[in-house]
Formats: sequence, structure tokens, C-alpha cells
Amino acid sequence: MNLKSLAKDTALYGLVSIVGRFLNYLLVPVHTYMIPAESGGYGIVSNLYAYTALFLALLTFGMETTLFRFANKPDTDDKMVYSNALRMVGGVGVGFLALVFLLLHPISGAMGYGAHPEYIGMFALITAQDAFQAVMFSRLRQQRRPIRFVALKLSFIVPSVLLNLFIFYVLKRMPSMQGLFEQFNAGAGLIFVANLICTTMVSLLFIPEIRGIAYGFDKKLAKEMLGYSWPLLILSLVGVLNQVSDKIMLPKLMPGEDGMVQLGIYGACVKVAMIMALLTQAFRYAYEPIVFADNKDRNNPATLADGTKYFIIFTLLAFLAVMFYLPLLQRFIGSDYRDGLGVIPIVMMAEIFMGVYFNLSFWYKLTDQNWWGAIISAIGVALMIAINVLYVPKIGYWACAWGGFAGYGVPMLISYFLGQKKYPIPYDLKAIGKFVLIGGAMFALYWFWLRTLPAWLQMLLGTVLLGLYGLAAWKEIKSNKAI
Repeated sequence: MNLKSLAKDTALYGLVSIVGRFLNYLLVPVHTYMIPAESGGYGIVSNLYAYTALFLALLTFGMETTLFRFANKPDTDDKMVYSNALRMVGGVGVGFLALVFLLLHPISGAMGYGAHPEYIGMFALITAQDAFQAVMFSRLRQQRRPIRFVALKLSFIVPSVLLNLFIFYVLKRMPSMQGLFEQFNAGAGLIFVANLICTTMVSLLFIPEIRGIAYGFDKKLAKEMLGYSWPLLILSLVGVLNQVSDKIMLPKLMPGEDGMVQLGIYGACVKVAMIMALLTQAFRYAYEPIVFADNKDRNNPATLADGTKYFIIFTLLAFLAVMFYLPLLQRFIGSDYRDGLGVIPIVMMAEIFMGVYFNLSFWYKLTDQNWWGAIISAIGVALMIAINVLYVPKIGYWACAWGGFAGYGVPMLISYFLGQKKYPIPYDLKAIGKFVLIGGAMFALYWFWLRTLPAWLQMLLGTVLLGLYGLAAWKEIKSNKAI
């Protein structure tokens, strides 16, 4: 595997993710300092975005990966594949919107937002557009057009940040606007308005890509694509449930204002840990097209082995960096929310497990056995839900963190052992084990000693440890001639 090619694409796709997440990090203090924890407003934000992620998986129904798979087949017209995907996702999105607005008040009441049906209406419009855009973003990745991809992503991110700043630092200071903020849960509802405006702007900028829908519709090809995608839909659903079901369930398991308050604290602390999700996403954007494009003969296990090894090495580095610099990073959330900082290492390890599981998942994608992914992920989500149901009423958001840890850790192990039987890949377990031990030892040093020191000394010694880890990683890369 040529790590330079992977690193180049990761840098390009990751640029927008890094910039976007960084700018969103800047919004975390805006929201958590300006929305009091006791209002439950930030809990509402976490809850509704969790529902959005779930319905986004439903509305895209695996068409992102399906597009990659079929567009790279030598005997298939990639334009027809793209047009089919756009038409199918667009049609489902229109049906979803019609259903939601027809039953808006009953749905809002069932979700606990009977007093704010407008929240549900806005999120339906946001989710349907996001699903349609997901196909077009996938097309850009499949065509290796990272500049266009980045430009469109930034066209959402930058206006979104500016609108949020305007809402909380301009509107909130106007005496005439105080009633509006009280009406919309200390301003939480206005975050959704900003999101809808920016999402609609991006849809308009996608007009050149939308024209691909005019290429036509092949019923036979569509049937084949749906046959490939339905296991991916199940896989995606259970994967998303693993990510968001805790945020959906916590208010239900702890009814009343306390549930939303706890969810707000948990959601804010999870934001600090999302550097791991950033790296996983950037890696996936670059890695998935490379695997499918370079493996038309389905016979390149070295690519998968190297990708997994380097992913683990670099995500452990990120994990340690967040831990060592937590005295600084914790200031990104308001003091009302810092009681939950202890969940950060648990959530970050869960994100690493998820990333490793994604890397391990190619054995069933490349052998067209996606139903294995659905089964394995279903085991994980069932475990996570069980932990939440049993322990959230007792220990609150801590159960959410440990549920995610188990919900990704167990599927990761199952996928590895099963994959080695179905599609053997020569993973470098010796190197992986070495860096896991190094990372584990450094984290233990942090947990039992460094975090008891003054903040400046903790970060100074942490920087030294990161340098040592980075040196070991560089030697590993050079010894394998990956760059």
C-alpha cells in the first residue's frame, strides 16, 4: 500500500472535516456558555441531532457505498448508477417529508416535542436534504474531486458558524429578542433555524450535480443496487443506533427536566471527544474509494492490513493528545457541563473501536456478504441498548459511555475473528500490539499520576510523552517503507 496516496487524499478530505470540526468546536463554548445546563436546551440539541442521524441512515439506505461499488464495475455505466441513486434517494426523501408534515403534531407529541412541532418540521427538511446531498458528495468522492467536495462542505460550515455567532452574540443581547429566546429553549431552537438555512443554501449550490438525475433510470440496475444496499441499510441503522440511541433513550429513561439536563452535560463532553470521529471520518473518505478502486479483483489484503495498522497507530496518538491537553480542551465547554469530563476517555476508545470495526468490515463488503455486517452490528447495538436500559436509571450518562464502549468493542472482536476465517488478512498484530501497549502505558501514567499535577506541568510532560510516541510511530512507518 502506498501510504502517500492515502495520506494525500486523507489530507484533502480531512481538511474540511478538520476545519469544520474546529469551527464547530468554537460553537461548543458559544452554546454551552450561553445556554444554561439547567435549561435543558443543549440536551434538546443533542437529542434532535441524534434523531437526525438515525433518519439520515434510513433515507440514504446504503446508497453511498452502493454507488462506489457499482460505479467501479467495468461493465456498468457509472452515470446511470449515479442517476439511479439520486432518483431513489430523492423519491424516498419526498415521501418522508409528506408523511412527517401530514402527521406533524402526532409525531411531535410522541417524540416529546408537542409544544414545539416546528422543531420536528425543521429537522425533517434538514434530514431529507442531507440525504439527497449525501449521494452527491459520494459522487464527488468517487470521481476524486476533493476540491469541489471541500468547497461545498465549507459553504455550509462557514455560514452556519456565522449565523450561530449572530444569534447568540447579537440577537441575544437585544432586549426585544428575550422573549424569542425564552420561547425557543434559551435559544436552542434558533440553532435549528440556522441549520435549515445553511442546508438549503448548499442544496442550491449542488444544482450542477443534481442535473445528473436527468441521465435516466435503469430498473434492472436499480434492482441490483437495492439488492446490494439493503444489508447496508441494516448495517448503517444499527451502526447509527450505536452512536445515537443513548442520546435518544436517556431522556426516556430519565423523564422530566433532569433527563435533558444530563443529556446536555453528556452531549457537551462528547463534543470534546469528537476529535476521534473527525479522524475516522477523514480516513474513511479517503480509504473507501481506494479500496474499491484498487480491488476490482478482490485480492489486495495488504491494503486492508496496512490501513488498519496505521489507523490504530494514529488514532492512539490523537487519544493521548486529548488526554494530555484536557486542562486546556475542557475550557471549550461551560463550567455547568464539566461534571461529565470523566466520560471522555471512554467515548474516545469507543470511537477507536468503531474506526477499527470499519476497517475490518471490508472483508464482507468485498465478498458481497454485507448481511454479516448487519448481524455483527445488531449484536453490538443490542448490547449497548441493554446497558443503557439497565444502568441509565442508576448511573445516568455514565451508562451511555460504557454502552458505546461495549457496543463497538464486541463487534470489533467478532468481525476480526470471523473475518479471518472468511477472508484472511495478514494484519501486523505484532506492531499493532506494540503500539496498543505503549498507548495503554502512557494513558495509565496520565490517569494515575499526570492528571494530579498542575495543568501546565501535566501538559508539558504530556508533550514529551507524545513526542516519544510520535518517534516510535515514525520509525514504524519508515521501517515498512510506507512513505
